Formats: sequence, structure tokens, C-alpha cells
Amino acid sequence: MAKQKEEKTNVMRVLEQHEIPYIPHSYPADGPVDGVSVAKALGQDVEQVFKTLVCKGASGAHYVFDIPVAESLDLRKAAKAVGEKSVAMIPQKELLPLTGYVHGGCSPIGMKKQFPTFADATIADGETVVLFESICVSAGKIGHQVEVDPAVLMDFLGATAADLTVEGK
Repeated sequence: MAKQKEEKTNVMRVLEQHEIPYIPHSYPADGPVDGVSVAKALGQDVEQVFKTLVCKGASGAHYVFDIPVAESLDLRKAAKAVGEKSVAMIPQKELLPLTGYVHGGCSPIGMKKQFPTFADATIADGETVVLFESICVSAGKIGHQVEVDPAVLMDFLGATAADLTVEGK
């Protein structure tokens, strides 16, 4: 049986360029793009599949937040984590020009510009102990995800762990 060639995304090329191991995953691109559906389509635990959200602070600076797909970003906690008075999600129409990614395919890896990145505290217990052996993030295109070591990813992105999600959901 011939092995089907995996479509390479920019995220995959960036990871390879930096010699960061990853496992590619794909799912039907014409289905729902919400993260919980993607996690289920991949047979992954929803706690280990992260979505990438981009916000703008009161100062005008942009920030990237990675949180579990079943959770919601707490904007007050996000603002506190980045040291801003407030943060707001950027309008969807601004996502592609700012990051190079579309809604449903946004990845913290390989954006046009590297913005300060924060991962929800569920990814790590403190600075050194990761809670999962691997997590999935978007591979930069709807229908594609990459599974990576969260400690390696956080180090590569210079990401900080912070409490970012809404309580008691």
C-alpha cells in the first residue's frame, strides 16, 4: 500500500526548520471548525487540544493566548497576565492580515510576527512541569493539526503559563 503524502503547512515547515518533532494530524476541512469537534474527529482528549486566540490590549499591543478548545478565554485574567488594563479579541477580519492565518486555522507557530504568547496554566504546573506529554495546536490551515511536546513548544514560542480560562464553566 502506497503511503499518502502528508500536505505540509507553514507550521510544519517552521517546526522542521527548528528541528522540533511533531506528529501531523488531519481531519475533514469541510466539517465544523470548532475545537471540540476537531478534537473528537482526531480522537484526542479535549484537554490536550488547544485553540489560538489573538487579542489587542488597551495599549494597542497584540497578544496570543492558547487555551484548551472546550474552554473560554477570561479577558480579565488575560489582561492581568499581560499587564494591560484590558484586552479584547481582535475582529475576525483582522486575523488574516495580522497573523497570516484564517479563523479556525490560527496557530501560535509561524505567525507573520511573533507576539507575546501565553498558554493556559492547564498546560503546565509552574515553569518546568508539563501536565501532558503532548498537545495539539492548529497546523495553520483548517483540516490540519500538529501534536507537539508542550514544554518544547512553550520554549520555542517563549510562552508563559497563566490562568486564562473562565471559572466554573
